[in-house]
Amino acid sequence: MDTIFILQGLTLLLGFYMAWNIGANDVANAIGTSVGSKALTLKRAVFLAAIFEFAGALLIGSNVSETIQHGIIDPSFFSAQPIVFVLGMMSALLATGVLLQIASYFGLPISTTHSIVGAVLGFGLVAGDSSAIHWTQLGGIAMSWLLSPLLSAFIASLIFFVIEKKILLHRHPITAAKNFTPVFTFLCCYVVSFSLPYQGVAESFKIPSWLLPFSFALLGGFSSAFLKAKILPRPALASEGLGMSSQHSPHSEVEKMFVSLQILSACLVAFAHGTNDVSNAIGPVAAIFGILKAHTIFSFGKTPFWLLAFGGMGIVLGLATWGWRVIETVGKKITELTPSRGFAAEFGAATTILLASKFGMPISTTHALVGAVFGVGMMRGILSVNLKTLRNIFFSWMITIPLCAILSILIFYGLSLFFPAASL
Repeated sequence: MDTIFILQGLTLLLGFYMAWNIGANDVANAIGTSVGSKALTLKRAVFLAAIFEFAGALLIGSNVSETIQHGIIDPSFFSAQPIVFVLGMMSALLATGVLLQIASYFGLPISTTHSIVGAVLGFGLVAGDSSAIHWTQLGGIAMSWLLSPLLSAFIASLIFFVIEKKILLHRHPITAAKNFTPVFTFLCCYVVSFSLPYQGVAESFKIPSWLLPFSFALLGGFSSAFLKAKILPRPALASEGLGMSSQHSPHSEVEKMFVSLQILSACLVAFAHGTNDVSNAIGPVAAIFGILKAHTIFSFGKTPFWLLAFGGMGIVLGLATWGWRVIETVGKKITELTPSRGFAAEFGAATTILLASKFGMPISTTHALVGAVFGVGMMRGILSVNLKTLRNIFFSWMITIPLCAILSILIFYGLSLFFPAASL
């Protein structure tokens, strides 16, 4: 059987396995806040995540995919033997998939981005040398890993501060919620609209590249806010009296109103995750297919549409079949979540992820979301945060890169025995 055909088949299998594990681990922690706050049942969360993960992967997923393909190591170092680069990328896929599956079994939300970067770095160091690594680019990625949880925590805590001050502590919280929910709806739609690609449309209509996304963002945001204002029922002011039972208190009514907002923010997180993390599975696959087709290392281009769809399908399947373990950790074991807190956490994480995806920066969705949940929890004091769970998560983050690098190296040497350099 033709060697190239075998390599293509194995690559697709490994890419799908990797995408499946991304769904089981990363997407699971992305929607865990909505399930933990009881804004969504597990089945509904999986259904919504499937739609928006797929949309995010197709619309913006190629930006980060190109960084994974050739932004970590220099492919030109393997120009004499393209098969080495191919086997290295296959090793990175398998190593990352295995580690993710182990972490998911124990309910640990580890970083898929850490995993794939560590795996690519590992084979790059042994197959090439230290000069094959784009250290400047890698330093930027590492810096984003540090900044993403901090930025997510800041945005999430800021949003919740506004919610608490302007709504929950307001004299008439239901009326305040009625007034502010359209604003939050606008912000969600604005973030999504601004992150979409408009290059082709801008060139066709001779419109400045910065003006079109800004205009669409404003239009989408205001339209959604208007619809939200009309859909939300006007509250009865009498229900804000002091003689209500705890089950029908103003705050419980406000939290009910935030359920629909958290559903919206859950969709936003799923969309954001699809834009960034599908590349972790599809970037290496696209690189391998380009090399196998052209028989040269210099064959990188835009990631094919069908590969992005392929990765999106794998992610959705992984979430549906294996994701419940990590959902429980993020949604219930870090801090107690209500719909208002869950909305703030999801909005903070999604905004951070979409900004990174827009600029092609592979950040960790896990870092962003755990940072956002921590930020919201800290608004109630350190005692409201489960530090033991955070310690376990942080430890799993620390060992991810070296473990993936070592596993990738071992797999690379194993594959090299079956596919010699002359096979391509």
